[in-house]
Amino acid sequence: MPVLNERDYLGRAVETVLAQDVPGPTELVLALGPSTDGTNALAAKLAAGDDRIVLVENPGADIPIGLNLAIRAARHPTVVRVDAHSELDPTYARRALATLDRVRAANVGGVMRADGRTPFQRAVARAYNSPIGLGGGAYHGGTQEGEAESAYLGVMRRSVLEEVGLFDESIRRGEDWELNLRIRRAGYRVWFDPALAVTYWPRESWARLVRQFSATGRWRGELVRRFGRGNSLRFFAPPALVLTILLGIIIGVLQLTGLLQGWWSVAACVVYLPVLAYAVLIAVVALGRGGGHGWRDKLWTAAVLPSMHLAWGWGFLLGVIGGAHDTVDTSRLGSRNTPLP
Repeated sequence: MPVLNERDYLGRAVETVLAQDVPGPTELVLALGPSTDGTNALAAKLAAGDDRIVLVENPGADIPIGLNLAIRAARHPTVVRVDAHSELDPTYARRALATLDRVRAANVGGVMRADGRTPFQRAVARAYNSPIGLGGGAYHGGTQEGEAESAYLGVMRRSVLEEVGLFDESIRRGEDWELNLRIRRAGYRVWFDPALAVTYWPRESWARLVRQFSATGRWRGELVRRFGRGNSLRFFAPPALVLTILLGIIIGVLQLTGLLQGWWSVAACVVYLPVLAYAVLIAVVALGRGGGHGWRDKLWTAAVLPSMHLAWGWGFLLGVIGGAHDTVDTSRLGSRNTPLP
């Protein structure tokens, strides 16, 4: 479990991991980044109370580095990746182990079931759980078991991880997708099992959500640079939306200034149609049952969906054009922090 500034969530996350009903020895390795909110003190307290908890330092806070440090410190043949913003059902690990053996997979994942405690966080959760929000990936609500492109979090065979070289430490976001690409290219199965579900608590503020999605989009652009069509077509929808909106703005300015007139001006109006259709779609989702029960929830849903799409899409374009370089997700950093090197 990589951990950074998670004091409000770590205790419950650790509790659900240690409560796993597994027929055999287990341990929980926490890769601790340089938190500023008291998280590391809480982790030390938890470790003092249970000898199954192992602490390793991750001073750079990069997730793939922390994951590799934790894997190398671990002793057992199966690795269960867990997020400090998540909660596991008591049967999660046992069911995943059974699926690993049943289908002879190298990595098994299930459904990310987002939840929220505030109107804003609930709106983000609804976006995560909707095909409209994150593009319909299997782990955002799929119901059909089978081979998958990637796995949410993942329950992995350590031998396969070591064979393919663990996580790529040069990739700061999307590291799980890239690892699963190498696993599949090595001839192993990545498997989706909808019977497995993990509760996930998304970002708590609009600014943190935008920073998260901008960084994630930029790294997806970097992955497109590196792996081309190894990336699913669904990743190209948000940048296409951003480009369409930018084109609409340019045409609108040309029309208002009179530089675009006559039939050319009329024909150019076609660019507004997909933008209008998108706006209608957002309104339908926000006002419908999926948008929540109160008006506050519905308004946040209407704001969250385009925020996610546009931040991700703009980040993607920057990543494709210039690469991700040292881009990091600063959404977990405290207000007094600056982006890590």
